[in-house]
Amino acid sequence: MAALRFGVVRESVADGREWLDFARRVEDSGIGTLLLRDHFSAGAFGQQLAPFSALAAAAAVTTRLRVGTLVLSNDFRHPAIVAHEAASLHLLSGGRFELGIGAGWYQPEYAAAGIAFDTPGRRIARLDESLSIIKGLLAGTPVRHSGEFYQIDGLDLDVLPMPRSGAPRLLVGAGGPRMLRLAARHADIAGVLPAPIRDSADGDDPRDRLPAAFDAKVGVLREAAGDRFGNLEISAFGTFIVTDRRLAATENLIARRGWSGIDAETVWQMPTIFIGSAEQIRSDLLERRDRRGLSYLVAGDGALPALAEIAGGL
Repeated sequence: MAALRFGVVRESVADGREWLDFARRVEDSGIGTLLLRDHFSAGAFGQQLAPFSALAAAAAVTTRLRVGTLVLSNDFRHPAIVAHEAASLHLLSGGRFELGIGAGWYQPEYAAAGIAFDTPGRRIARLDESLSIIKGLLAGTPVRHSGEFYQIDGLDLDVLPMPRSGAPRLLVGAGGPRMLRLAARHADIAGVLPAPIRDSADGDDPRDRLPAAFDAKVGVLREAAGDRFGNLEISAFGTFIVTDRRLAATENLIARRGWSGIDAETVWQMPTIFIGSAEQIRSDLLERRDRRGLSYLVAGDGALPALAEIAGGL
């Protein structure tokens, strides 16, 4: 059974010194991974640092903390550049980098930068090609690829010194069947989303968070992964609220998210929602890991105190 582990996404940053202090604080809290999103427009999630340089700085001031992207937009960089950056950061950090990548979704950012925002099908097909190239390059083999989107002729990463400390673990975020099947083929970590991110104004339907919906997604992963499913780590973005007023906190969450037709008992069964005492949450985490294979939970930086308390008792 996979060990439970946790990651924190830094939602914003004030300046360089604050970022380095935060990285050390995450490591000291016992959380395993510090993650950054990949946006160059504040419209998506507010102010953000560019991921590779910021994560390299975080790795330089820590010793145990893993660092990663959640997730890169495939359309922003050529896969050869991604592979070079990822392999370099993995090397410099002593093997502590996780490469998360997705098909891209925030259309206003694309438009502002003059990047073509293709249909979901074309963005996913391009990501599929890109992942094949990135995996080959990170494996240390020459890559030859002739596809619809990329042409690679015998490239390898001989620009980096050998030997290298393996390849970074690859995470693919997925909410719909096609992306789930892609993650099953390529990823080491499947980041299960409640639903496909369809556009920049996508909603939050509580039905997408119910146990049956989560289990159906894992079922797609299981069928598509075949023999490699046993080595696939299941991850998700979680909500963590440590409280001694579980019912009131849950009803407040329902109201904040504008959910209707959902009661507290239903919310408590959602695989990625954790509300209650630290002991209650630890019990829920272990039960959901054992039943559903969910072992890698990620939350925003506002949840760091709660995650530290929870993780400290496991």
